[in-house]
Amino acid sequence: MFDALHRLLTGLDHPHRAAEQNDSAFALAVLLIEVARSSDNRVEDREEGVIERALTQRFGLEQSEIIRLVKAAEEGAIQATDLFHFTQAVVNNFSNEERIGVIEMLWEVAYADGVLTGDEDTLIRRVAGLIDVSDRDRGDAKLRVRDRFEGDPVK
Repeated sequence: MFDALHRLLTGLDHPHRAAEQNDSAFALAVLLIEVARSSDNRVEDREEGVIERALTQRFGLEQSEIIRLVKAAEEGAIQATDLFHFTQAVVNNFSNEERIGVIEMLWEVAYADGVLTGDEDTLIRRVAGLIDVSDRDRGDAKLRVRDRFEGDPVK
């Protein structure tokens, strides 16, 4: 009985949700949502637009799939007690260059509202360490994104 209750509370009794927990798209979506939520505990429209665009480009999903993925990731981010499982899915399923791309996506979300907060910076630094992206590569990704946003302020 306890196992059934545990599965219900953690969502493991839903095969679709259980599959999402191990899915690299879901893991990336949760990390992107976490950055958006890190400073004010909510996802603003501009941040959500950046997240949806990043996931579409990375995984080639249809708009309806992206909407479902983002909704599930928002729920997953709220329920998550740590980032380990999500970062491990990235490490296990992405090459080194792709992991640097993940960090670039995180910076894009952080810069989406025009302000980089200390909470966002700290979270991205932590995620970079967990997915084996060097400080140099993390910094270079930050500069690339910052340069893009300064060149196109409506992005």
